Amino acid sequence: MKDYAADKLRNVALISHGGAGKTSLTEALLYTSGGTDRLGKVDEGNTVSDYDPDEIKRKITINASVLPCEWSDSKINLLDTPGYPDFIGEVLGALSVADAALVVVCAVSGVEVNTGRMWTLAERRGLPRLLFINKLDRENAHFDRVLEQIQSELSPHAVAMQVPIGSEADFKGIIDLITMKAVFFENGGVKEGSIPEELQELAETYHEKMVEAAAETDDDLTMKYLEGEELTQDEIIQGLRHGTLSGKVFPVLCGSAYLNKGAGLLMDAMIHYLPSPQDRPA
Repeated sequence: MKDYAADKLRNVALISHGGAGKTSLTEALLYTSGGTDRLGKVDEGNTVSDYDPDEIKRKITINASVLPCEWSDSKINLLDTPGYPDFIGEVLGALSVADAALVVVCAVSGVEVNTGRMWTLAERRGLPRLLFINKLDRENAHFDRVLEQIQSELSPHAVAMQVPIGSEADFKGIIDLITMKAVFFENGGVKEGSIPEELQELAETYHEKMVEAAAETDDDLTMKYLEGEELTQDEIIQGLRHGTLSGKVFPVLCGSAYLNKGAGLLMDAMIHYLPSPQDRPA
Protein backbone atom coordinates (compact mmCIF):
# COMPACT_ATOMS: atom_id res chain seq x y z
CA MET A 1 0.00 0.00 0.00
CA LYS A 2 1.44 3.37 -1.03
CA ASP A 3 1.90 6.48 1.10
CA TYR A 4 -1.03 8.89 1.30
CA ALA A 5 -1.17 12.58 2.09
CA ALA A 6 -3.30 13.45 5.11
CA ASP A 7 -6.11 14.87 2.97
CA LYS A 8 -6.44 11.48 1.23
CA LEU A 9 -7.11 9.58 4.48
CA ARG A 10 -10.47 8.71 6.04
CA ASN A 11 -10.51 7.11 9.51
CA VAL A 12 -14.04 5.78 9.98
CA ALA A 13 -15.49 3.81 12.91
CA LEU A 14 -18.43 1.53 12.08
CA ILE A 15 -20.93 1.55 14.94
CA SER A 16 -24.39 0.04 15.45
CA HIS A 17 -26.62 -2.16 17.53
CA GLY A 18 -25.46 -5.80 17.52
CA GLY A 19 -26.49 -7.71 14.42
CA ALA A 20 -27.00 -4.72 12.10
CA GLY A 21 -24.29 -6.00 9.77
CA LYS A 22 -21.12 -3.98 10.41
CA THR A 23 -18.74 -6.89 9.88
CA SER A 24 -20.53 -7.97 6.69
CA LEU A 25 -20.32 -4.39 5.50
CA THR A 26 -16.56 -4.21 6.10
CA GLU A 27 -16.23 -7.43 4.09
CA ALA A 28 -18.20 -5.90 1.22
CA LEU A 29 -16.09 -2.73 1.30
CA LEU A 30 -12.82 -4.68 1.38
CA TYR A 31 -13.92 -6.96 -1.47
CA THR A 32 -15.24 -4.12 -3.64
CA SER A 33 -12.04 -2.10 -3.17
CA GLY A 34 -9.85 -5.09 -4.06
CA GLY A 35 -8.49 -5.56 -0.54
CA THR A 36 -9.63 -9.19 -0.57
CA ASP A 37 -10.40 -11.65 -3.35
CA ARG A 38 -13.42 -13.24 -1.71
CA LEU A 39 -16.47 -12.01 0.18
CA GLY A 40 -16.22 -13.42 3.72
CA LYS A 41 -19.34 -14.41 5.66
CA VAL A 42 -19.91 -14.18 9.42
CA ASP A 43 -21.88 -17.44 9.42
CA GLU A 44 -18.98 -19.23 7.75
CA GLY A 45 -16.42 -17.79 10.21
CA ASN A 46 -14.12 -16.50 7.47
CA THR A 47 -14.35 -12.71 7.75
CA VAL A 48 -11.18 -10.64 7.98
CA SER A 49 -12.09 -8.68 11.12
CA ASP A 50 -13.60 -11.50 13.22
CA TYR A 51 -10.42 -13.56 13.53
CA ASP A 52 -10.53 -14.40 17.26
CA PRO A 53 -11.68 -17.99 17.99
CA ASP A 54 -14.41 -16.69 20.31
CA GLU A 55 -15.66 -14.34 17.59
CA ILE A 56 -15.77 -17.18 15.06
CA LYS A 57 -17.53 -19.47 17.53
CA ARG A 58 -20.12 -16.94 18.70
CA LYS A 59 -20.48 -15.18 15.31
CA ILE A 60 -20.22 -11.73 16.89
CA THR A 61 -17.54 -9.04 17.00
CA ILE A 62 -15.71 -8.82 20.33
CA ASN A 63 -12.59 -6.82 19.43
CA ALA A 64 -12.24 -3.62 17.42
CA SER A 65 -10.31 -4.21 14.18
CA VAL A 66 -8.63 -1.86 11.71
CA LEU A 67 -9.14 -2.71 8.04
CA PRO A 68 -7.52 -0.44 5.43
CA CYS A 69 -8.83 -0.24 1.89
CA GLU A 70 -7.92 1.91 -1.11
CA TRP A 71 -10.55 3.72 -3.17
CA SER A 72 -10.38 6.58 -5.68
CA ASP A 73 -6.78 7.51 -4.86
CA SER A 74 -7.62 7.63 -1.16
CA LYS A 75 -7.18 5.29 1.79
CA ILE A 76 -10.08 4.47 4.09
CA ASN A 77 -9.18 2.98 7.48
CA LEU A 78 -12.29 1.12 8.63
CA LEU A 79 -12.62 0.41 12.35
CA ASP A 80 -15.06 -2.46 12.83
CA THR A 81 -16.43 -2.36 16.39
CA PRO A 82 -18.61 -4.64 18.55
CA GLY A 83 -22.32 -3.92 18.64
CA TYR A 84 -23.04 -5.52 22.00
CA PRO A 85 -22.84 -3.32 25.14
CA ASP A 86 -20.64 -5.87 26.94
CA PHE A 87 -17.73 -4.71 24.78
CA ILE A 88 -18.37 -0.96 24.86
CA GLY A 89 -14.73 -0.30 25.77
CA GLU A 90 -13.68 -1.40 22.29
CA VAL A 91 -16.13 1.10 20.77
CA LEU A 92 -14.84 3.93 22.96
CA GLY A 93 -11.29 3.14 21.91
CA ALA A 94 -12.19 3.20 18.22
CA LEU A 95 -14.16 6.45 18.49
CA SER A 96 -11.24 8.11 20.28
CA VAL A 97 -9.02 7.73 17.19
CA ALA A 98 -11.64 7.99 14.41
CA ASP A 99 -12.34 11.18 12.49
CA ALA A 100 -15.89 10.11 11.60
CA ALA A 101 -18.46 7.39 12.19
CA LEU A 102 -20.58 5.23 9.93
CA VAL A 103 -23.80 4.25 11.72
CA VAL A 104 -25.25 1.00 10.38
CA VAL A 105 -29.01 0.48 10.82
CA CYS A 106 -30.89 -2.71 9.95
CA ALA A 107 -33.71 -2.19 7.43
CA VAL A 108 -35.80 -4.76 9.32
CA SER A 109 -35.14 -3.97 13.00
CA GLY A 110 -34.68 -0.23 12.51
CA VAL A 111 -33.25 1.98 15.25
CA GLU A 112 -32.60 -0.18 18.31
CA VAL A 113 -31.52 0.57 21.88
CA ASN A 114 -27.79 0.39 21.27
CA THR A 115 -28.10 2.36 18.02
CA GLY A 116 -29.11 5.39 20.08
CA ARG A 117 -26.34 4.78 22.58
CA MET A 118 -23.70 4.58 19.84
CA TRP A 119 -25.10 7.72 18.24
CA THR A 120 -24.76 9.58 21.53
CA LEU A 121 -21.15 8.44 21.98
CA ALA A 122 -20.24 9.70 18.51
CA GLU A 123 -22.11 12.95 19.15
CA ARG A 124 -20.20 13.59 22.38
CA ARG A 125 -16.96 13.39 20.41
CA GLY A 126 -18.35 15.72 17.75
CA LEU A 127 -17.81 13.16 15.00
CA PRO A 128 -19.37 13.72 11.56
CA ARG A 129 -21.61 10.77 10.66
CA LEU A 130 -22.99 8.90 7.68
CA LEU A 131 -25.79 6.36 8.07
CA PHE A 132 -26.22 3.16 6.08
CA ILE A 133 -29.56 1.34 6.04
CA ASN A 134 -28.47 -2.28 5.60
CA LYS A 135 -30.19 -5.60 4.82
CA LEU A 136 -32.66 -4.23 2.27
CA ASP A 137 -32.71 -7.73 0.76
CA ARG A 138 -34.27 -9.22 3.93
CA GLU A 139 -37.92 -10.06 4.47
CA ASN A 140 -39.86 -7.17 6.06
CA ALA A 141 -37.17 -4.63 5.11
CA HIS A 142 -38.65 -1.14 4.85
CA PHE A 143 -36.52 1.85 3.85
CA ASP A 144 -39.09 4.63 4.40
CA ARG A 145 -40.10 3.40 7.84
CA VAL A 146 -36.50 3.11 9.05
CA LEU A 147 -35.59 6.53 7.62
CA GLU A 148 -38.48 8.05 9.59
CA GLN A 149 -37.21 6.29 12.72
CA ILE A 150 -33.73 7.68 12.17
CA GLN A 151 -35.12 11.19 11.76
CA SER A 152 -37.36 10.98 14.82
CA GLU A 153 -35.08 9.06 17.20
CA LEU A 154 -31.55 10.06 16.16
CA SER A 155 -31.65 13.37 14.28
CA PRO A 156 -34.14 15.37 12.18
CA HIS A 157 -31.12 16.40 10.09
CA ALA A 158 -30.69 12.90 8.64
CA VAL A 159 -31.12 13.30 4.86
CA ALA A 160 -31.60 10.53 2.31
CA MET A 161 -29.06 10.60 -0.52
CA GLN A 162 -30.28 7.35 -2.02
CA VAL A 163 -33.57 5.53 -2.52
CA PRO A 164 -33.74 1.74 -3.05
CA ILE A 165 -35.26 0.20 -6.16
CA GLY A 166 -37.33 -2.71 -4.92
CA SER A 167 -37.09 -4.39 -1.52
CA GLU A 168 -36.70 -7.80 0.07
CA ALA A 169 -36.03 -10.41 -2.65
CA ASP A 170 -36.77 -7.78 -5.34
CA PHE A 171 -34.10 -5.32 -4.16
CA LYS A 172 -32.24 -4.67 -7.41
CA GLY A 173 -30.82 -1.18 -7.40
CA ILE A 174 -30.40 2.29 -5.91
CA ILE A 175 -31.42 5.74 -7.07
CA ASP A 176 -28.60 8.27 -6.62
CA LEU A 177 -30.38 11.49 -5.62
CA ILE A 178 -27.35 13.63 -6.52
CA THR A 179 -27.18 12.56 -10.16
CA MET A 180 -30.85 11.47 -10.34
CA LYS A 181 -29.74 8.28 -12.04
CA ALA A 182 -30.51 4.67 -11.18
CA VAL A 183 -27.78 2.14 -10.46
CA PHE A 184 -28.80 -1.48 -11.04
CA PHE A 185 -26.94 -4.47 -9.60
CA GLU A 186 -26.48 -7.11 -12.28
CA ASN A 187 -24.28 -10.23 -12.33
CA GLY A 188 -21.97 -8.97 -9.60
CA GLY A 189 -21.52 -5.58 -11.24
CA VAL A 190 -23.38 -2.27 -11.54
CA LYS A 191 -25.13 -0.68 -14.48
CA GLU A 192 -26.37 2.90 -14.67
CA GLY A 193 -29.80 3.59 -16.10
CA SER A 194 -32.90 5.75 -15.89
CA ILE A 195 -35.07 5.99 -12.81
CA PRO A 196 -38.06 3.61 -13.08
CA GLU A 197 -41.19 5.57 -13.95
CA GLU A 198 -43.08 4.40 -10.86
CA LEU A 199 -40.33 5.80 -8.59
CA GLN A 200 -39.80 9.12 -10.41
CA GLU A 201 -42.12 11.16 -8.19
CA LEU A 202 -40.73 9.64 -4.98
CA ALA A 203 -37.17 10.31 -6.13
CA GLU A 204 -37.99 13.94 -6.95
CA THR A 205 -39.53 14.41 -3.48
CA TYR A 206 -36.43 13.05 -1.74
CA HIS A 207 -34.16 15.00 -4.12
CA GLU A 208 -35.87 18.28 -3.21
CA LYS A 209 -35.45 17.60 0.51
CA MET A 210 -31.76 16.82 -0.03
CA VAL A 211 -31.19 19.98 -2.09
CA GLU A 212 -32.91 22.07 0.59
CA ALA A 213 -30.65 20.54 3.28
CA ALA A 214 -27.56 21.28 1.17
CA ALA A 215 -28.66 24.86 0.52
CA GLU A 216 -29.18 25.59 4.21
CA THR A 217 -25.49 25.00 4.99
CA ASP A 218 -24.21 28.02 3.06
CA ASP A 219 -25.56 31.57 2.75
CA ASP A 220 -24.76 31.85 -0.97
CA LEU A 221 -26.44 28.51 -1.70
CA THR A 222 -29.43 29.55 0.41
CA MET A 223 -29.88 32.76 -1.59
CA LYS A 224 -29.57 30.91 -4.88
CA TYR A 225 -32.11 28.31 -3.73
CA LEU A 226 -34.60 30.91 -2.46
CA GLU A 227 -34.33 32.82 -5.73
CA GLY A 228 -35.51 29.70 -7.54
CA GLU A 229 -32.21 28.84 -9.23
CA GLU A 230 -31.18 25.21 -9.52
CA LEU A 231 -28.11 24.13 -7.59
CA THR A 232 -25.48 22.28 -9.63
CA GLN A 233 -24.31 18.82 -8.63
CA ASP A 234 -21.01 20.28 -7.41
CA GLU A 235 -22.87 22.83 -5.28
CA ILE A 236 -25.08 20.13 -3.77
CA ILE A 237 -22.02 18.02 -2.93
CA GLN A 238 -20.24 21.08 -1.52
CA GLY A 239 -23.24 21.95 0.66
CA LEU A 240 -23.71 18.40 1.91
CA ARG A 241 -20.01 18.08 2.73
CA HIS A 242 -20.01 21.34 4.65
CA GLY A 243 -23.16 20.29 6.48
CA THR A 244 -21.76 16.86 7.32
CA LEU A 245 -18.48 18.24 8.66
CA SER A 246 -20.32 20.80 10.80
CA GLY A 247 -22.85 18.30 12.15
CA LYS A 248 -25.80 19.99 10.43
CA VAL A 249 -26.44 17.15 7.97
CA PHE A 250 -26.26 13.36 8.33
CA PRO A 251 -26.41 11.71 4.88
CA VAL A 252 -28.30 8.41 4.69
CA LEU A 253 -27.32 5.70 2.20
CA CYS A 254 -28.63 2.18 1.70
CA GLY A 255 -27.86 -1.29 0.39
CA SER A 256 -27.19 -4.90 1.31
CA ALA A 257 -23.80 -5.79 2.75
CA TYR A 258 -24.46 -9.53 2.56
CA LEU A 259 -25.12 -9.35 -1.19
CA ASN A 260 -22.50 -6.62 -1.69
CA LYS A 261 -24.97 -4.11 -3.09
CA GLY A 262 -24.12 -0.45 -2.54
CA ALA A 263 -20.55 -0.76 -1.23
CA GLY A 264 -18.93 1.23 -4.02
CA LEU A 265 -21.41 4.10 -3.68
CA LEU A 266 -20.84 4.10 0.08
CA MET A 267 -17.08 4.47 -0.34
CA ASP A 268 -17.63 7.33 -2.78
CA ALA A 269 -19.73 9.02 -0.10
CA MET A 270 -17.08 8.47 2.59
CA ILE A 271 -14.50 10.24 0.45
CA HIS A 272 -16.83 13.07 -0.62
CA TYR A 273 -18.45 13.88 2.70
CA LEU A 274 -16.37 12.59 5.62
CA PRO A 275 -13.37 14.51 6.99
CA SER A 276 -9.70 13.79 6.56
CA PRO A 277 -7.41 14.24 9.61
CA GLN A 278 -6.71 17.77 8.32
CA ASP A 279 -10.38 18.66 8.71
CA ARG A 280 -10.46 17.65 12.37
CA PRO A 281 -9.01 19.45 15.44
CA ALA A 282 -5.85 18.04 16.98
